Amino acid sequence: MVVIELNQVRLHAFHGVYEGEKLTGSAYEINVRVAYEEGDSTFDDLKNTINYVEILEIVKQRMRIPSGLLEKVANDIIRRIRDQYPFTTEINFSIYKLEAPVENFQGKIGVTLHKKFDG
Repeated sequence: MVVIELNQVRLHAFHGVYEGEKLTGSAYEINVRVAYEEGDSTFDDLKNTINYVEILEIVKQRMRIPSGLLEKVANDIIRRIRDQYPFTTEINFSIYKLEAPVENFQGKIGVTLHKKFDG
């Protein structure tokens, strides 16, 4: 099994249920893991693997669309990755709001979706 990973990707976006979040946005950290079975690949051509630059572009495009819930963002990104790379067997996607509007809270808040697919 091969796992393509993007770790600690930082983006600014306008997700959230509160009005202030929609106006000012927040900093987000994203982690993506996309797994597939390599079969008898010799890893000598990009078309025989998953292009992490394309995964990053999927993430960036979806992050530009404001959503109330991070679960929706995560699910949409997983679906787009799977559509583009139907041979994936697992996708793990985490998104964290780095400056959550929660009183007396320091840290990050987020969600993780993990989906497995049959061949």
